[in-house]
Amino acid sequence: MVRLIALVISIILQIAAAIIALRFVKLTKYRLSWILLSLSFVFMAVRKIIQFFEFFRGTPSYTWQMIDEWIGVLISFMIIAGVILIRELFFFLKRAEIDRARAEKRVINAIIITEENERKRFANDLHDGLGPLLSTIKMSMSALGERIKDKPGNTILNNTNHLINEAINTIKDISNNLSPHVLSNFGLSSALSAFTMKINQTRVIEVDFKSNMDKYRLENEKEVVLYRAACELINNSIRHSGASRIEIELNKHEKFITLQFNDNGRGFDTSSLNQEDGKGMGLSNIDTRVKSIDGVFILESTHGKGTSALIKIIE
Repeated sequence: MVRLIALVISIILQIAAAIIALRFVKLTKYRLSWILLSLSFVFMAVRKIIQFFEFFRGTPSYTWQMIDEWIGVLISFMIIAGVILIRELFFFLKRAEIDRARAEKRVINAIIITEENERKRFANDLHDGLGPLLSTIKMSMSALGERIKDKPGNTILNNTNHLINEAINTIKDISNNLSPHVLSNFGLSSALSAFTMKINQTRVIEVDFKSNMDKYRLENEKEVVLYRAACELINNSIRHSGASRIEIELNKHEKFITLQFNDNGRGFDTSSLNQEDGKGMGLSNIDTRVKSIDGVFILESTHGKGTSALIKIIE
């Protein structure tokens, strides 16, 4: 009775395994390796069914014994062949994963390039469109000043000229922030040096920038990614950390470029970045951008001990 129960359970399980395996055949693109393994499950179930009927016949006949043995040989052959050929399936899955990663990287790169092109277009529109208009208005105001003799009129004129100058300077700053000409003309080190110098002039926070790449240029895409990442990290420190000092080092080490960032702010729990509430979106964008150029982004932070980040890319 125990043997009969075991046979019934074996038959049910092997039929279920055969059905599941056969359903996966289409997903494996009808690979021969998986077809052989699936058929081996089918013949295992058939073999158990034969054994089930032999159980009620009593002593098995020689014919049924031979059939059972040859089915066993066939099952063994299909399993061996399937295991040998299944390497092709693993290679196929690996190639599919590599192709998926490459396609994802191409999409991200296209997004970054499009974004930077739009930044440049918008910066040029501001600089070449509004800039000349404001300059023309300034010239007109200067010409008008020669005709205004009363003191109240001159006061209004001077205030207006001051506002126009502020507007022109603001447009220049916005245009430069959108698409820094220093980055495209002089490289990453010069652009970061100029950016940190502007931050220091505000006296909001002290930024110490060091680099051994003064005149060294990278591919434009890599320079843009590193520049945007550094700016995002600095902005995060100013807005959220309460830090009084930031240290940034941009260095070339043989075939690698590293950007080391440290601040003395209040720090935070990095596990909160995994919450789906919009927090840490800027840091997530940094990670995505860095990965698009085959780089590594490592972020560490502890409450009361500040935040540090490392970006490492291949030259």
